[in-house]
Amino acid sequence: MSRVGFIGLGIMGAPMAQHLLAGGHKLYLHDIKNPPFALIEAGATVCTSAAEVAMRADIIIIMVPDTPHVEAAMFGEKGVAEGLRPRSIVVDMSSISPIETKKFARKINALDCEYLDAPVSGGEVGAKAASLTIMVGGSQAAFDIVKPLFELMGKNITLVGGNGDGQTTKVANQIIVALNIQAVAEALLFASKAGADPAKVREALMGGFANSRILEVHGDRMVKRTFNPGFRIELHQKDLNLALQGAKAMGVSLPNTAMTQELMNAATANGLGGMDHSALCRAIEIMSNHQIAEA
Repeated sequence: MSRVGFIGLGIMGAPMAQHLLAGGHKLYLHDIKNPPFALIEAGATVCTSAAEVAMRADIIIIMVPDTPHVEAAMFGEKGVAEGLRPRSIVVDMSSISPIETKKFARKINALDCEYLDAPVSGGEVGAKAASLTIMVGGSQAAFDIVKPLFELMGKNITLVGGNGDGQTTKVANQIIVALNIQAVAEALLFASKAGADPAKVREALMGGFANSRILEVHGDRMVKRTFNPGFRIELHQKDLNLALQGAKAMGVSLPNTAMTQELMNAATANGLGGMDHSALCRAIEIMSNHQIAEA
């Protein structure tokens, strides 16, 4: 049994923490809101600050929305860094800047502690099903210690390289997912406008080379108009911004990523930022004055 801290208990964090509890680990929680009662009822201990979590746990997991939130949780007032003991391991499972991640890792390492960046893919469904893909950056030694915890939360777990490489992999993942959502949206809108049944078109395409998880899951959402968030547009928008910032810093061009980011900007401007990222199709529908299907 490990003593594990978990900071950030939102849509993703809460079910991930639940799997750790079910795995028999002692869990210490902190969130800006009251942690879910189900976790407390199952035996988790609520802490008053991130620093207290770090004082009481050997492995501290952070799962918050963006880079500034991670920085505040680790280095802000009563943050993790204030409570760390030597040889503790900090695991950031948020999706944040690879560049800032490397800076955070150096600061944690200077406290004689290990740091893993371990962002995830799979959304709320994957978090609940413990089927997340986990992309890890850090030392082999720290990875080996934390891997049993990762295995309680995910299925495809890979140590990609050093600190920052996990976050770089997540950004690459988000580029691929976003561009695939855009492609499926355009294809289904084209078919619908041409008079074909988009549900039948999707069904036919799933038997061919165009098949993908995006077509299967998000194509279904577009046809059925079910846009309750599994992963919000505003969070994917943040991830593509990380990709474009990195591209600028490295002097490379990501033209289709930039275009898809503009579609996400348009979706957010039309009040869709809180919807599932499959609702990116709405931006294309608005421009085309045509919906893939009726609500």
